[in-house]
Amino acid sequence: MSTVTESVDVEVPVRTAYNQWTQFEEFPRFMEGVQEIRQLDATHTHWKTEIAGVKREFDAEITEQLPDERVAWKSTEGEKQAGVVTFHRLDDTKTRVTVQMDFEPQGVVENVGDKLGVLDRRVKGDLKRFKEYIEGRGGVETGAWRGQVDRPGQ
Repeated sequence: MSTVTESVDVEVPVRTAYNQWTQFEEFPRFMEGVQEIRQLDATHTHWKTEIAGVKREFDAEITEQLPDERVAWKSTEGEKQAGVVTFHRLDDTKTRVTVQMDFEPQGVVENVGDKLGVLDRRVKGDLKRFKEYIEGRGGVETGAWRGQVDRPGQ
């Protein structure tokens, strides 16, 4: 498994950043290579991606969700990945968004790309585009899901 961790500071309150992040179907607007995400129910999503000409589909499950704090997920089939995005209030109008993702590169191209830091740069770029997206909307999110998903075993 490989791990990538990236952060970005956004000029919106923590509630706004979190609310926008819970709008998974909006991810293609700022995530490079993500073609479509369908929200299947409160804790399941279906992803379609195309990265470096490789098309993939996989399902993911939200394993933990605490409003204004964190969203954690893991793939349930297809891509082997898991991660968490955390939201840190810096002040009333500024939030640090941090993504930590674990993934298993598949094949020669993905393993070479991993060694060259391709995913690190992609996640960094996605966070920069998220910043531009939410700030460009005047700090107004497209929606929100304020429900809570407790960690398994709690």
